[in-house]
Amino acid sequence: MTSEETPGPGGEAHEDAGVGTPAPEHHPDGLDLARAAARAAATGPGAPPARRGSSAARRRTTGRVRSRASGARPDDRDPQLLEEAIGRLVASHGWEVDLKVQGVFGRWVELVGTEVADHCTPESFDDGRLVVRTDSTAWATQLKLLAPTVVRRLNEELGHGTVTVIDVLGPHLPSWSKGRFSSRDGRGPRDTYG
Repeated sequence: MTSEETPGPGGEAHEDAGVGTPAPEHHPDGLDLARAAARAAATGPGAPPARRGSSAARRRTTGRVRSRASGARPDDRDPQLLEEAIGRLVASHGWEVDLKVQGVFGRWVELVGTEVADHCTPESFDDGRLVVRTDSTAWATQLKLLAPTVVRRLNEELGHGTVTVIDVLGPHLPSWSKGRFSSRDGRGPRDTYG
C-alpha cells in the first residue's frame, strides 16, 4: 500500500479522492438499499397494476391529485354517529312520517292511557286518517267523543296536521245475513255486544 492509498470501507485500498482521481464507488446499504428495493418492487414485473383510485390515475384524468386525507375539517369519510347517519337515511327516503306513525302504534298505551288502550287499538294510518278498532260499541261511542283530544295529542307527537281524522270502528261482529232463516230487511239481534 502506498502513501496515497487509504483503506476503504470494505478493507480494499483506493486512491485518495483529493489527488484528482475518480470518486470511490458507492455501495448502497441501510436506507439507500431499502429505497432502491421499494422502487424496484413498485415498478418491477411482479408489481400489482395501478389501482383505479391511485394518484397516477387521478393525475391523468383530472390533471391534479386530490388528497386522500380528510384534513382538519369534517368530511363524509370521517366516522359518523349512528343517529346522524340514520337520520340522513330516513330524510333521503322520506320515511319521517311513517316512522313517527309506527312509533305511535308502538307507544299507543302511553299516548292515550291504559284505560282507552285496553279497549281500542290502532289498525292503520293513511293520508291523515287513523283507523281505530274498539272491542265494544260502547267504547266506539266513547272514543268518538274523545276523538278531538286524541287527535290533538297525536299531532303534538307527530307534528301539526299529521292526523286529521280518526275513524272509529266497532268490534268484529258475526254476520246474520247468512243461513236458512235470514231476512232481507232484518237488522240482526238488538244487542250492543259489550
